Amino acid sequence: MSEGRDQELQERMERLRQELHFHNYRYHVLQSPMISDYEYDLMLRELQELESKHPELITSDSPTQRVGAKPSERFVRVEHPSPILSLANAFNGGEVRAWYERIVRFDPRVANVDFVVEPKLDGLTVVLHYKEGVFTMGATRGDGESGEDITANLRTVRSLPLRIPIQTKSGISVPNILVVRGEAFIKLADFKELNRRLEEAGEKTYVNPRNTASGTLRQLDSSITASVPISLLCYAIVSSDGELPGTQWETIQYLRDVGFPVDRGIACVENIEQAISGGEKWIVRRDSLPYEADGVVIKINDLEIAESLGFVGKDPRGAIAFKFPAQIVTTVLLDIGINIGRTGVVTPYAILEPVEVGGVTVRKATLHNFDFITEKDIRIGDRVQLKRAGDVIPYVMGPVQDARTGEEKSFEIPERCPSCAERLERVPGEVAIYCINAACPTQLVRNVEHFASRGSMDIEGLGIKVAEQLVEANLIQDVADLYTLSKDDLLSLEGFAEKKADNLLEAIDSSRQQDLGRLIGALGIRGVGEVMASSLAEHFGELNRLSQASEEDLEAIEGIGPNIAAAIVDWFAQPSNQVILEKLNKVGKWIKQREPSPSQGELTLSGLTFVLTGTLPTLTRDEVKSIIERYGGKITGSVSSRTSYVLAGESPGSKLEKAKSLGIPIIDEEGLRKMIPSEG
Repeated sequence: MSEGRDQELQERMERLRQELHFHNYRYHVLQSPMISDYEYDLMLRELQELESKHPELITSDSPTQRVGAKPSERFVRVEHPSPILSLANAFNGGEVRAWYERIVRFDPRVANVDFVVEPKLDGLTVVLHYKEGVFTMGATRGDGESGEDITANLRTVRSLPLRIPIQTKSGISVPNILVVRGEAFIKLADFKELNRRLEEAGEKTYVNPRNTASGTLRQLDSSITASVPISLLCYAIVSSDGELPGTQWETIQYLRDVGFPVDRGIACVENIEQAISGGEKWIVRRDSLPYEADGVVIKINDLEIAESLGFVGKDPRGAIAFKFPAQIVTTVLLDIGINIGRTGVVTPYAILEPVEVGGVTVRKATLHNFDFITEKDIRIGDRVQLKRAGDVIPYVMGPVQDARTGEEKSFEIPERCPSCAERLERVPGEVAIYCINAACPTQLVRNVEHFASRGSMDIEGLGIKVAEQLVEANLIQDVADLYTLSKDDLLSLEGFAEKKADNLLEAIDSSRQQDLGRLIGALGIRGVGEVMASSLAEHFGELNRLSQASEEDLEAIEGIGPNIAAAIVDWFAQPSNQVILEKLNKVGKWIKQREPSPSQGELTLSGLTFVLTGTLPTLTRDEVKSIIERYGGKITGSVSSRTSYVLAGESPGSKLEKAKSLGIPIIDEEGLRKMIPSEG
């Protein structure tokens, strides 16, 4: 390669890295992307291709290096450039005032200082090293003097800048050496979604966000870290070989300006009373925070004065942690109950002696799964630790073993379903236990509700209350029996008159015309959602062929792995489910196929995201969803900066106003049809 060509290639790769860093910052830190995911992916793919051809030009700060390095054999201890200290605690406004009065006596200048109030995140403290603007090392806090080198794991955190400054302000520069302190954590919404996916896959769920973040960042295999949605917020400069900001408030602004994620709720206040008031406001809104926090930190804004105050033991005098009221309490585990979900997942829950935690009286709490009970050696009669934080369901953390009297009883994992007495099954490699009898009475109500739902067979008027009535009256033994209900059956139920009975029977009859994909999804087979149900319908063409498929046949279909293939085969192998299949073949028209999928060139909505608000002239919501997905787009429920179009009809809601405020394009039904020539 010529020298000129080599220089041009290096410049192109460097330009791609800079642009990707910038757009990654806009997306993960500011949550305000300037380009689409598709455009970002194209740039990333180009860089990956260039680096694969020229590996000698790969740099440590390249966005392609976030995927996780080869597993390490152990963590290396690293010394911190200065101590990473913890803080003294105050548990109410009076204790904060007492701290303030002490430091005023120690140094009268404190009487005239202002303060910065920051959230005290409940995560893992990390120390981030940058040399010439490039992230070179990250470590845990450890004992405050030294920590563990977790650089490879931290590279996978999307909100951590691999290079600074990000292109946020012109003319801003960084010193040659910069060490920053931050907190790694998992947002509550991300944690719930992570556990939901794991539970659906039959895998072991995590207990709480803090331990998950801490444990994940200390994995020897950083590819595991990359699979967990860890976030980062920064709040202090540990050391630097350049000039540092003179105040904490300026430090926060500087960190934000060079590209570090910084909490937007941090405030600078004029005096200690405002600081206390600010902390108390955080307490009030703790349940609406997007992350777990156990308090706020009140810091003297003037860093020179704060440092000159020195320490009490190992606690710096210049700041204090104003802790929130405890959200961890203890109570007695009276019993362990069993829940049976719609898909047959059998999960334990704690029945507790009522106790107030976080302002709510709690009588029941999750025990996660049966393995958790065994690992923690939780026994009926134990005094247990209970935690509730934000909108996370209260959960048992474990037993207080020192409180045991010897009368506690070990819990035996059930072998049979407590509702239908069928033997429970455990799929190899999964933590979940299942009842796979679709006619199980406890499952039946939820199965009927799901079967009749809008996204399944769309039987209007058949919600959970009617499903409960049908099951309790013994009018149905399974979902197929819905099609043999008579008017007299319905009139025997409370609340049913002639018109209501006629409407429901008409809705049930109309559902016979739904296509095969809808039916397969409605059956509630574990792991089979709407998209996979459509794939199965297109592949097999009829229900009987699907029922006879082997695991090998199923695994040959894209997107179906061994566990889901086994779940499908198991479902059809159950005698009770074979009865359902036989009944359905008699009463329905389930061989109707979806229209052929458009060719690649017809996927005119590929990469676009739509939000629907209001009522359209001729299309229902399900029809809109079907059209958009058929032509490569997707539809979501809320408007954000990532929304491509808002499809507005008559009587639109607040989504329309939000779209206008964000500058999102707004179209009507006619506008959608114009985007799909074959539908016009």
